[in-house]
Formats: sequence, C-alpha cells, structure tokens
Amino acid sequence: MKKNNIILILVLLLLVIIITYREMSREMAKKEGLQKAPELTGISGYFNTENIKISDLKGKVVLVDFWTYSCINCIRTLPHLIEWDKKYRDMGLVIIGVHTPEFDFEKKYENVQDAIDRHWIEYAIVQDNDYKTWNAYSNRFWPHKYLIDHKGNIRYDHIGEGEYEETEKKIQELLMEIDKKAGDVSISKLEDNTPKVRTTSELYAGFGFALPRGQNIGNKGGLQSGNVVDYKTEGDFKKDVIYLEGKWRSNEDNLRAQDNRSASIILGFTANNVNLVADSLNDKPVKVDVLINGDYIDETQAGSDVEFDGKRSYITVDKPRLYNLFNGYYGTYLLKLRTDSKDFAFNAFTFG
Repeated sequence: MKKNNIILILVLLLLVIIITYREMSREMAKKEGLQKAPELTGISGYFNTENIKISDLKGKVVLVDFWTYSCINCIRTLPHLIEWDKKYRDMGLVIIGVHTPEFDFEKKYENVQDAIDRHWIEYAIVQDNDYKTWNAYSNRFWPHKYLIDHKGNIRYDHIGEGEYEETEKKIQELLMEIDKKAGDVSISKLEDNTPKVRTTSELYAGFGFALPRGQNIGNKGGLQSGNVVDYKTEGDFKKDVIYLEGKWRSNEDNLRAQDNRSASIILGFTANNVNLVADSLNDKPVKVDVLINGDYIDETQAGSDVEFDGKRSYITVDKPRLYNLFNGYYGTYLLKLRTDSKDFAFNAFTFG
C-alpha cells in the first residue's frame, strides 16, 4: 500500500474518532441534563482582554457574570468575584463579566471603563449593549452567574446576590476536575452584604421603566411622558413613592430638572442604606443637598458620597453612576434631595 494512501486512511480514522467522541459527549451531556454554554455574541467592547471566546476556553472553568455597573445588587457581588479571580485564576478559572446595560449611559465605553477602574476589576469584561449574549442565555436578571465546566457545559447558575459559599464550593468542584489542588483552598470569608430585612423596593424615575412597574410618582397628574411639568406637593407623602417639587422633564429612563431654581425630590423609605443613580448633564458637576426628616443629614447617617460644608450636607454629581446617600440604622425616614441646577437628572433609587 502506498504511503500516501496510509496517511489518508489514518486521517480519516482520526476524523471518525473525533466525530464519534463529540457525538458521545453530546449524548452524555443530554443524559445528564447539561446544556452547552452559548457563545458570547454581539460584543461591542472588551476590557482587560481581547476578543475572548468561550469556545477558546475548553479545559478551563468559566464563570459568566451578567451585570451592569449602576446596579447595587451587582456592585455588592463584585468583591466576591474579584476574590475568586485572585484565588483561582492560576488553577484554571476564567471570569467573564458580561456588561449588559440597563440605562443608556451604561452603553458608553468610557463609563464602563471608569466603573472597572473604580472597583479594581482585573478579570475580563465584555460589552453586550444589544443584549445578544443576554438573549442567547435567555437571561432576565442582574446579576446572574453561570458556571461552565472544562468541557463547555453549564453546570450551575445563581440569580441575584448571596449564596457565595455555595457558589465558591461549586467553583472548587469544577476546578478539581482539572486541578485537584483546588480542593485544598479555604473558602473565602468576605462579608455577605445582601439585605436581610425588608426594604423599600427599587424605584425608577423614567416613564419607560416606572410606569410598566406601576411606579408612578405621587404628584397629581403623575409622570407625563416627554413633557415638562411644574410639580407641587400637598403635604402628605405616601411611603415608597417618589414626589417632585419644581419643574421636571419626564424622559424615558430619567427625570431631569428644568431650571436653575430649586427642584426637589421627596421620598419616604424603609432601609438602612439608600443609593441614587444620577447624572450631571453637559459635563457640569452638580451639588445636590441631602436632608433626612427635614434636616441636613449628619455624619452618623451620611452615605459614602455625602460631603459637608458646615452643617450643609450634599453630594456632588459629576458622572453617571450610583451615589450612596444614606447609611444609618434600619428604619423609616423621609428623604429630601434639593438642587438648583437644570443639569441634574436621576434614574432610580436602590436600597439596602
């Protein structure tokens, strides 16, 4: 038999073996109820990486984390992801943060880069601005973690915050399939900041987000899509409802102050931590006074973004992000935010 014929037969046999192995793997995965991890698709930007693909990571354990940078639930998970990246990267763990934006400003590359720098994230982040990877995973939540084994199968997923010990044990379990040393690593002891008490639910400002959720403002006439309204208040404030004073424009994903006179937001809430997703338009920093129960907030209750000038307490809104307003004892309070700048806009309140 000629040498060329022998080589051809060997190549054909190799192809048959590869195809048979793939089919057997698929059948085994089906029997075990496993799903092949969808590929990253529609990615418009990369951070800490270049053109990363899940299909190129066979032999690794991959953690895909859907997040968006102004989401407080996502922010509270970041220390755990950063810790796992440091502990297990050299053992074969690859973390990919899929940044799928909720608000328009979260689509901007420079805003995502700023958040990555602010939180000291070193693992790979990709931008999923058109929700193509989100839809490929049939995802509906921020945050949502998927663990993919070294064969490319989804073996675990977790929605929301918490269950960090369970998730880390699953990381170790999958890593032990490729590196037994992973089982010798102690479980992290980072604090779990998932709220343990009932708080006011997330409240949206833009009509496209608030109205479908039944979250209209408390003022007479409510949100009026695309219009400017000079809002008045009439005394009593229902808890967990946003009220406005002054002129505001109702936009799809935010409310924007409309003149350089006083405009205010009033909100009764129950929580020990309050955050505001806000922006200063036209690149002009905006000062927003922060008052609790009718007085300027004091240092014992002030969130990490609150500043002081004598008795005055305020935040400086200079870029689109989440600002921490209140960090005090759990209870029910009346918050008032006041500004005299038409460059101020806000998207949502979140609580902890």
